[in-house]
Amino acid sequence: MVVAAPSSGSGKTTVATGLMAALRERGLRVSPHKVGPDYIDPGYHALATGRPGRNLDPWLVGEERVAPLFLHGAAGCDVAVVEGVMGLFDGKGDTDLASTAHVARLLEAPVVLVVDAARQSRSVAAVAHGFATFDPRVRVGGVVLNRVGSDRHEELCRAALEAAGVPVLGAIRRDDAVATPSRHLGLVPAAEREGEAVAAVERLA
Repeated sequence: MVVAAPSSGSGKTTVATGLMAALRERGLRVSPHKVGPDYIDPGYHALATGRPGRNLDPWLVGEERVAPLFLHGAAGCDVAVVEGVMGLFDGKGDTDLASTAHVARLLEAPVVLVVDAARQSRSVAAVAHGFATFDPRVRVGGVVLNRVGSDRHEELCRAALEAAGVPVLGAIRRDDAVATPSRHLGLVPAAEREGEAVAAVERLA
């Protein structure tokens, strides 16, 4: 599955890493992947899965090599989780080349859309519906609501998404214990956080 979002900062790394760790805790062999050349997120993926995080980048290797590299990395695993980059359809220039959507199409993999629900309720359905219908070649399997504030907030979001025909796969409350610090190049690498990073991954699971 591909974990994507409408934009950066929506919680892709949080959800992807937590999902990887939770699946591993269930006894599954999880293959972690990341769209693009990023090396920081795969460090968290490796903590969560016990396997090296692998990059999938059509811009660097050509789209014809993405699926073979994915299959090589996922050999012997039960499930593969691919964390996207930026917004789902954001690619090179005014195209979706090397975007998360591009990789999802190449792998024919379903997309889990992470939507930051903070400061909105019914509007999450408009966002999710737009992303689910924008490109019929990209299959959005459902939504994970992130940064939900309360039971009532979750009920409003779920009702709106249900009415829009977009499945809700789960909801995550705001939790400072799982926040991952950032700096100008992105997240602070897991190796620089040592025990703190391990504790965060366990909390995410």
